[in-house]
Amino acid sequence: MSEMISRKVISGDKAMVSQVFLKKGAVVPEHHHESEQITYILEGALKFELEGKEVTVHKGEVLRIPSHVPHRAVALEDTLDLDIFSPIRADWLAKDDAYLRRGQREKT
Repeated sequence: MSEMISRKVISGDKAMVSQVFLKKGAVVPEHHHESEQITYILEGALKFELEGKEVTVHKGEVLRIPSHVPHRAVALEDTLDLDIFSPIRADWLAKDDAYLRRGQREKT
């Protein structure tokens, strides 16, 4: 996808699982989607901004993002997360996710 973010996706008819690899400083720009999202951090840490709050999720922790809630994330270190979406992210399957492919980095 970019030098900062890569992923592997497995999709069924109603749910999708994705391993997302983010290098330290990678930014997932603010976006929202119909899908409910469950993010499980396998390695590293992500700082999320959602509903006017900052939430840091570390290795072994889980965050639920409800449908249609705008959110943004920054990788605080090299991170591997497992994202579960329902319904599936048709935009990801169609590669219509330019917001994620820009390879943005956190400004220091």
